Amino acid sequence: MRYFFRRRVPPFTRVLLVESGSRRLIEYMIPILYEAHGDQIEIDLVTCFAGVPAGLRGKVYRVSDYAGPEGRKRLYAELARREYTILGIICSGDAVMTKWKWMLAARLPAKTFALNENGDYFWIDWGHWRVMIHFALFRCGLTGAAAVPTILRLVFFPVTLMYLLLYAGVVHLRRKIRTL
Repeated sequence: MRYFFRRRVPPFTRVLLVESGSRRLIEYMIPILYEAHGDQIEIDLVTCFAGVPAGLRGKVYRVSDYAGPEGRKRLYAELARREYTILGIICSGDAVMTKWKWMLAARLPAKTFALNENGDYFWIDWGHWRVMIHFALFRCGLTGAAAVPTILRLVFFPVTLMYLLLYAGVVHLRRKIRTL
């Protein structure tokens, strides 16, 4: 997240894509990157899926090859040595490689963009804070018609929990009194 407080986008020389969602999104994005930035860019991929996406010419890192803490350290070191300028992560509704993508975004000194399930993307930087907040609220169900029930559940959760705890306490206390 080296470029979080800068709106400047570094040159697209080395790009690392994290396939943390549907394969079709990566296969959609790869030709667009080659077309927009030329064939000289190097695009590599971190994935948990078998096979190689269509159109990818770079190296594929499979997280299954880097199991355990030592394996993760090895992967982080290897990716840091490659000096990626751009990191692309899929932020779709799928819970695929969630910890991996955010750890890579935090550890790699690259400008990061998020690609959603519609194929739209935005840069993760200070200049796009409104987009990031809206995106997070949308993912949490706090936008549109789903906002009211979600907020009500959040408000009433402590009340419900307290009621259940009090009820359990009363039941156990009555049982204890009966046995005396």
